[in-house]
Order: sequence, then C-alpha cells, then structure tokens
Amino acid sequence: MQVHIELKKVVDDSYDITIDTLPKLHFDTKVAVVTNTTISALHLEYLLGKISAKELHVITLQDGEEYKNQESIDAILDSLFEHRFNRKSLLIAFGGGVVGDMTGYAASIYQRGIDFVQIPTTLLSQVDASVGGKTGFNNRYGKNLVGAFHQPKAVYIDPYFLTTLPAREFGAGVAEIVKMAVTFNKEFFEFLERADLSNPEILQDAIRQSVQTKADVVSQDEKEQGLRAALNYGHTFGHVIENETAYKEYLHGEAVAIGMVMANEMALKMGYMNEKEVARVKALLQKYDLPTTYTINDVRKFYEAFFLDKKSSDAAITFILPLGIGDVVITDKVDVGTIMCVLNKFGKE
Repeated sequence: MQVHIELKKVVDDSYDITIDTLPKLHFDTKVAVVTNTTISALHLEYLLGKISAKELHVITLQDGEEYKNQESIDAILDSLFEHRFNRKSLLIAFGGGVVGDMTGYAASIYQRGIDFVQIPTTLLSQVDASVGGKTGFNNRYGKNLVGAFHQPKAVYIDPYFLTTLPAREFGAGVAEIVKMAVTFNKEFFEFLERADLSNPEILQDAIRQSVQTKADVVSQDEKEQGLRAALNYGHTFGHVIENETAYKEYLHGEAVAIGMVMANEMALKMGYMNEKEVARVKALLQKYDLPTTYTINDVRKFYEAFFLDKKSSDAAITFILPLGIGDVVITDKVDVGTIMCVLNKFGKE
C-alpha cells in the first residue's frame, strides 16, 4: 500500500540587490535587527533612522568569528520568543558575514522559517556572504557545518558602511573579489590588477561586478549541486586553516587568500595553471596586504580535516582549482600523493 504526496511546485525566491545609499525601509510587522557590538556602536543609529516598523527590537551579539556558534543562535531565538515574533515577522541582518549567516539561519528555523533582509556592513559580506542564501554557524568540527539555504527577501549594499572598515577587513573582502575574478572572469581580474580600490567609484564598480558574478552563478545553481561550488575556490584549504587557528589568527578572507595560494600550487602541479598565472594571483593578493604563506604543523592532520568539508565524500576530497585565470574545474580526482606533495610544501621543514 502506498500513499503518494504530490509536492512538485515552482517557488520564485528572486530578490533585488540594491547598491546605493540605504533607502527608507517600511515594515508593517515586528522587526528585529541582529547586529554585533562593533557595528552597533558605529552605525546602529544611522540604520534605525532609516527604519519604520510596527514593532522594532535590536539583538546585539558579540563580535568575532569565535561567536559564530550555537550559543549566539540561541540568543537570537530566545529574543524572538520573548517578544512573541510570529511567521509574519522579519529579521534584519546588520553586520558582516558572521551576523548575516547566523541571522539567516535563525530566520530559516524560527517557526519553520520567517523572512529576513541583509544589510551587509563589510566588504566581504557586501560582495559575497550576503548574496545567495547560505546560512549557518561553526562548531568544533569545522566551519559552517550546520546551516540551511534560506534566501533573503532583499539585500541593501550601502558603501557608506565601508568608511569605518579597518584595513584588514577591507583586504579580507578583496580576497573574495579576487576569488570570483580568478574563477569566472578574466577581464575582471585584469581590471583588478589595474584598479585602485581606494577610489570609491572604482570600488563600487568592483562591488557591482562581484555581486553580478555571484548572482549569475546562484541563479543557475542555488543549492550548490555543481557550478556554485566553484565559489569555494580557496575555501577548502582556508576552512582548515581557520579551524586550526581557532578562528582567532586570521579573518575569513585572509584564510581564503592563503587557501587560494595553496589551491594554485595544486593547480600548477596538475598542469591547470602556469607559474606566471600563479604569480599574478599571489601579487594581486599581496597588493592588499593579504597573507599568502602558512606553516602546517601536522600535514597528516591537515589532510584528514579535508574530509569534514561539505563538498567532500567519505572516500574523495573535492577541490576547486583554477584553469588559468577566468575558468575553474571542480574535481575529486586528485590523488593522495599530489595532495600530500602540496601540503608538504607548506609543512614544517
């Protein structure tokens, strides 16, 4: 005996990404702004002056990747329950990628899903983390291993917030911009080689090109079944580095920069890149003072950590490797000898 449940349907989760001065936002519902201590001190007054809502609350979390955990998720949920939020209520993620990821995840599970809006305040979150609906948090096994795909209703990118961004945070965002150029757009990479991103107009153009690139990829592969995985270039190595250093030594974009250098070494060894292309990517990262070296203390432990990557399976590790500059390959066919050779290059002498 069988009972069939017909669930075939088309859901339109399309949304707009606005790159401009933050407009006035009106919500006829309960709204909670989720932010952190740093952004609250710098920009919360500016944001609240732009919002009108039926009821407005602010949830302030501690700042830092080490707080991207279950305890912070519980803090968000507890506040929503205490203020009797319902399925028509709305969350606003107001911060960098950590705040955006956790707010989105809390929205995805509160009463089985409510709406949220992204207002990213760092370069990294503006060009990458706020777009595409990836949400989640870290645990002791690795980065973003608990999460959900939950698209925002809108993204508002206001370059004004970057005026208070520390230099290291700016560089971390540049790393994600470089990532998209290397994997998908050779002309964009050449633009970045020439560009002075300290110029606000040039920076806004770089943000636009990055967001358009990611939007194009996400529209083709929302749930990361294929093409979208290419956006994890540098992340397979970078996530292990972040976990090894307890998320305290490197910003996410800095770890990704090192991860790109490591991935390029693998691509070079496999004949996917030449030495000149590897050097060009490294030089562009160094132009923005991003780290490009790392010493692996335990090569075997580093290798085993790859298997906790979401793209990997029990028997194979998936790597994202550039095909020159402007193209990419996703492969789980890298043999152990090649992997260990690359890791040993970064190991202790």
